[in-house]
Amino acid sequence: MTTTRAPVSRQELQSAAQAFCNAFAAKQPLDRLLDYFSSSEIPFAYEHGLPILPFTGSKYEGTDGIRKYFETIASLLSYENMSFSDYIVDAEVLKVSVRGQARFTWSSTSTSWQETFTYSLRFDQNLKVVTYEVWADPLAAYLASKGEAP
Repeated sequence: MTTTRAPVSRQELQSAAQAFCNAFAAKQPLDRLLDYFSSSEIPFAYEHGLPILPFTGSKYEGTDGIRKYFETIASLLSYENMSFSDYIVDAEVLKVSVRGQARFTWSSTSTSWQETFTYSLRFDQNLKVVTYEVWADPLAAYLASKGEAP
């Protein structure tokens, strides 16, 4: 006999998104962040924008791809005072959009900028992230990588 999980509630979905975002903001170890991603579907990470940075404009698929995405970002920049708000939850399609803010620093130039960005997260029935999409300001990061103030 197979058991079918009850439909995911809006509150469960928001709680799952908040847990992931809070773990990221708290700079949890990468292996802990990867625990939030689906093992029942092939997850992916995609940061929208032209491929002017090593992490924009490319799809990172599977657990190894997502690991590479986060390792690439960690090797290039750091962040502080990250916070999330304005969660928009669609339980019917298992998606959550959320606005984030943080102060980023490009490591090699020590150039910092304040940024507001958006995550779009799609979850599986087990409340694990399948799709992690980011809309940010790649031009600000590019300028910071060159040591120019965004």
